[in-house]
Amino acid sequence: MMNGSRKSDRPVVATKPANKVDPALNEAESMAEWVERRGLAEGNLPRQNTNRAQDRTIVQSALGRIRQAAVKDKRVRFTSLMHHIYDLSMLREAYYALKRDAAPGVDGETWRAYEKELERNLADLSGRLRRGAYRAKPVRRVFITKEDGRQRPLGVTALEDKIVQRATVEVLNAIYETDFLGFSYGYRPGRSQHQALDALYVGLGKKVDWVLDGDISSFFDGLDHQWLIKFIEHRVADQRVLRLIRKWLNAGVLEKGQWRCSEEGTPQGGSASPLLANIYLHYVFDLWVQHWRKTKAKGDVIVVRWADDFVVGFQHQSDAARFHKELAERFAKFRLKLHPEKTRVIEFGRYAAERRKRRGQGKPETFNFLGFTHICGRKRSNGMFTVMRRTMRKRKQAKLKAVKMELRKRMHQPVAEVGKWLRSVVAGHNRYYGVPGNLPSLGSFRYQVARYWYRTLRRRSQRTRVTWARMFRWFRHWLPWPTLHHPYPSPRLGVIT
Repeated sequence: MMNGSRKSDRPVVATKPANKVDPALNEAESMAEWVERRGLAEGNLPRQNTNRAQDRTIVQSALGRIRQAAVKDKRVRFTSLMHHIYDLSMLREAYYALKRDAAPGVDGETWRAYEKELERNLADLSGRLRRGAYRAKPVRRVFITKEDGRQRPLGVTALEDKIVQRATVEVLNAIYETDFLGFSYGYRPGRSQHQALDALYVGLGKKVDWVLDGDISSFFDGLDHQWLIKFIEHRVADQRVLRLIRKWLNAGVLEKGQWRCSEEGTPQGGSASPLLANIYLHYVFDLWVQHWRKTKAKGDVIVVRWADDFVVGFQHQSDAARFHKELAERFAKFRLKLHPEKTRVIEFGRYAAERRKRRGQGKPETFNFLGFTHICGRKRSNGMFTVMRRTMRKRKQAKLKAVKMELRKRMHQPVAEVGKWLRSVVAGHNRYYGVPGNLPSLGSFRYQVARYWYRTLRRRSQRTRVTWARMFRWFRHWLPWPTLHHPYPSPRLGVIT
């Protein structure tokens, strides 16, 4: 069959008629020009794999219908969502959205090993989801050291659980992205940490004189499962989806070879954890704050939240004190607790320095948010109030300590290889912390990295010939100079704070 499905004939038969035909002669003798038949271009593949492009179209079309229904009626409860999750196109898109080199879960399955029989594996996973035979595996628990020396638990989910969670999150995002409020930024599609920082910068420039710097104590570990399911049921009535979420919550944790049941909390590190946390805080915190500032606040109130970290600005001290007290009571109802050391109300704003100076209290206090220390300052050009943002001291020291330890391990590697690695480290630091006004901190980070590198090279041999003149050439070549990667937040920034 010519040009059949997934086939390409060689050569393709020409259909354009020949010219200059003499009717007195036979057709073969009278044609002055034959239309040349064309074969396939040498070296080109006969057909490109378009599955992923088709998957994106199918998935986006299905999600678009869900999104339209969610926007049309804010109270509608979706009763049929499971078939979107176990759809092969959705599972395939979810698989390719995962990190290729992520650590394996309790099953030991890796992304690349799963890919070898991808279609068969996805078809089997889809069938188990459709029949209700899918079982969530326990989460492998690992610990990372925090800046204060404490251990933060992280969960490493099995690969198939990651795929199903990612597909479920995509479907639920189509619903909840229409419900979430504008001052919520954490782990939402199309939103970043710097958008939250810009929103806070703009908000603090308004009528804000007091700031509540809030943090929830062990939020991901203390999240109540029953309340979470109740909150999800406000929008999701598909019992199969609710049962699927319960499987993840009740799968338990595998720590040091021993399984432990988890009656509360959701492990950090899973694909579904950020969305479940946002849903929980949407009903516990966001909607309550929105109502509070409209009905109880006497002055202006601005809010910016990133996951369980949030900053609330107030015009009046009385509002700040009342909000702090009522927020603690609100959280207690849902088994949450404000961190006693990280949550505080401080005087902060355009008049804070002047008022504290009159009282003899010194400079205004500072607060930390998303890796930056926020400081009351003045512009050099006109002396107007501005919010100065500096890299958090603990964050910079922790990163430099990690660089120092890694340089010790790479001591005897070639200079060019170590230089490439240090270039990526310094460039990545500049990309995140490169905000206006933070150049001195970026320059200090680069100098310390260069200093550690020089000291490491000097330790390679007792008869080293590494001089400062030679090192300066390497510094200029391998270590990027401090650069601003983010513009000034504009007052026209389209955010809701």
